Amino acid sequence: MESRADAGAPVARIELPPGRLVFEQVAMALLADGMVDPADGERLRFSAETMRHDGNIHPLVLLANLKLKAGIAPMGDLGLERLTEWLAARVGLRYLHVDPTRVDVSSVASLVTHAYARRHRILPLAVEPQRLLVATSEPLALEWVGDVRHMARREVEVVLVNPLDLHRYTMQFFGVIQSVQGARNDARNVRVGSSLPSFEQLVELGRTGDVNADDQHIVHIVDWLLQYAHEQRASDIHLEPRRDVGRVRFRIDGMLHKVFEMPPPVMTAATSRIKVLSRMDLGERRRPQDGRIKTRSPGGREVEMRVSTMPTAFGEKCVLRIFDPDVAFRSIEQLGFSPEEAAGWKDLVERPHGIVLVTGPTGSGKTTTLYSTLKRLATSDVNVCTIEDPIEMISPEFNQMQVQHNIDLDFAAGVRTLLRQDPDIIMIGEIRDLATAQMAVQASLTGHLVLSTLHTNDAPSAVTRLLDLGVPHYLLASTLNGVLAQRLVRTLCPHCKRPAPPLAESDLAVLLEPGEALPAVMQPHEPVGCLECRRTGYLGRVGLYELLPMTASLRRLFHADMDLASFSAGARAEGMRTLRRAALEKVADGVTTIEEVRAVLPPRE
Repeated sequence: MESRADAGAPVARIELPPGRLVFEQVAMALLADGMVDPADGERLRFSAETMRHDGNIHPLVLLANLKLKAGIAPMGDLGLERLTEWLAARVGLRYLHVDPTRVDVSSVASLVTHAYARRHRILPLAVEPQRLLVATSEPLALEWVGDVRHMARREVEVVLVNPLDLHRYTMQFFGVIQSVQGARNDARNVRVGSSLPSFEQLVELGRTGDVNADDQHIVHIVDWLLQYAHEQRASDIHLEPRRDVGRVRFRIDGMLHKVFEMPPPVMTAATSRIKVLSRMDLGERRRPQDGRIKTRSPGGREVEMRVSTMPTAFGEKCVLRIFDPDVAFRSIEQLGFSPEEAAGWKDLVERPHGIVLVTGPTGSGKTTTLYSTLKRLATSDVNVCTIEDPIEMISPEFNQMQVQHNIDLDFAAGVRTLLRQDPDIIMIGEIRDLATAQMAVQASLTGHLVLSTLHTNDAPSAVTRLLDLGVPHYLLASTLNGVLAQRLVRTLCPHCKRPAPPLAESDLAVLLEPGEALPAVMQPHEPVGCLECRRTGYLGRVGLYELLPMTASLRRLFHADMDLASFSAGARAEGMRTLRRAALEKVADGVTTIEEVRAVLPPRE
């Protein structure tokens, strides 16, 4: 940080003495460095002289609460992050913003006790073969370094972090470790022989045991996981049992991150706790089960979670899919549709009857597109009915029914029932077989709008897929309104992305169709990494769309042994904007990168 002499501020540099930071001294140093706007200088001096320093509150937190104006660029309020960066530069330490998903909680919490960490305001962050990374908010009180170096038998690197982050993560990490330890101790005191059936089990007599799902430690661990996942914008929570240690992973923006490890008995108990919350059969551990949990986010909004369990070699694997209403129900524009695609899609779904399909692999956002569309169509004078497997998210605007194979309620039987319920719009979770496809065709022929999903690589493939299932081509030609193929790609962080060099010829060859022109404006960008995106360079996801409305000329191409290549060529001749073109435009606009779109685009025929 550059220092600047201002009117009303001392020019001489003030050195901070060793030991705990004191508010008055830090305030005077801030003034001496010209960090405070002259208009706020007098207010800060008055605060320094009159404010009684509370040792429990960090001086930087007190300074941030004053909302002082900056005296040097960039202008604005001196927030806690900026004050921490200033202090780090002043004392010669590296400033670090803690990414909790990259902290190995179980390893670092074993190096020092909770009391020791709180007393010295430190938190170990990473353990390497030769180095230990330790965060502190007291850069001039380093008397603990020798002790920690001796205990860890590694060189200690000290970094300065935001004091509020340090306090929060210290409480969270040591709290959950304490709960895991308490649950593990409970397990050792339980009678041997009550552990989960496992296909490969290492038997250690006297050490196996079960933990009660209602144990206070387990309740705390599960509550922490759910809250932690919400804080980190996770879409899925994976609890994966292993023989020696169970691991917890979060999916954030489509990528999995390992966040925690726990002993197998604790993992089993945590899974049981989740099964209790989602009203599953606690005694059934051999069959897959589905359930749901409805909870509130820290902000007070209702959040739904779909829970799925699966028996594995080492016990039950549990996955929680988190549905945030703000994400599941979006406008068409927010999903990433271009104005032309939004108008085309609106035209398809507002027709009185016919079939509209959404295609793409698992995790491509098909459900979000359908829910957002149905939310807009479900007015007070329209009856919207759905048959799903399972119901992804319960909405009061729809009449939702869930597939139940144990009572022979499959998609085909569900549609048959829905047709007797006087529906206007029917949504079928997935067309998997001929019976479901036939019921969808029947429903559209009798004057209903049918929306459904299909697993195909692109939009034209949906037609050949239905023909392969056994749907007659003449029925398909008269009922299919259109197909939407989609993919999800990570978007570049708007706070830190920077212009990138022009795309190479090899990259353009991946995206351009033969004879296709480049977009008028080419402004590709590349990821950098900042606090907002957790140093990944990406923040959020956006859809790539390929919309294929069925025109009269395309319907004439429908026949029993239809060639996919010629049909795709006909679709492009009719003006279909391919997934590759959509990807090229997103890259050209600097929304995403060539690496991201390469990972999701279907292979060339």
